[in-house]
Order: sequence, then structure tokens, then C-alpha cells
Amino acid sequence: MRKAVFTDGASKGDGPYSQGVISGGFVFVSGQGPLDPKTGEILGETIEEQAKLTMDNIKGIVEAAGSSMDDVVKITVYLERMSDFAAFNRVYKTYFDEPFPARTCVQAGLDDILVEIDAVAKIPDEA
Repeated sequence: MRKAVFTDGASKGDGPYSQGVISGGFVFVSGQGPLDPKTGEILGETIEEQAKLTMDNIKGIVEAAGSSMDDVVKITVYLERMSDFAAFNRVYKTYFDEPFPARTCVQAGLDDILVEIDAVAKIPDEA
């Protein structure tokens, strides 16, 4: 069984996909970029600005699913330029405590944005 997650706390995108899907005790977050949740416009000119907005979009979806950033277990990061890796990491580390989620980071042709991220988070068992 799966359930779609939608929130005003993240960008909605324009394709045939859900912001997130809950299945098997996890929430699978679709690729998010630096899009303003209200307008859908790309915001930020630097990797730091775009990374923060992208991570905020991830956080909004994870929390809408009843999870938290502490429960994120896997992240995939797509960077337009690997030269932004260190600057991206400085922003990324502000969203997590150790142990950090497992992560893959690759260079990708993203056209108009500098970063896109997808995530998987465990949904805590209800007490």
C-alpha cells in the first residue's frame, strides 16, 4: 500500500509525480530543487542559496509525512558543478546530526538549477 504526500511547505513541481510517497514505513521524497513553494519560481543564484531552499523543500515533505530530518536514511544529491561540493556540504551539514544519512553525490546536467536532491526517511513507529 502506498499513500501520496502533498504539502504547501515544498514546491509542487509540474510533472506526473507526487512530492513524496509513503510505503513500507518509509517516505520516498521526489527530487527537489530550489523552487519557491508559493510561486514555483527558481530562487537563489549561489549553491548555498539553492541548497538551503532545496533542503527546506525536502524537510517540508518529510515532516508532512510524519517524519523528520533525524529520520532521513538516504540522500541522493545531483550537482550541476562538482566544484560546488564543499560549499554544498557546508549547508547540508546544518540539516543533520551524526550519524549522517547514507548519501550519493553526482554531477548532473541540471540546466537552470545548481542542485537537485531526493531522499528516503523512516517514519517513526507510532507509540
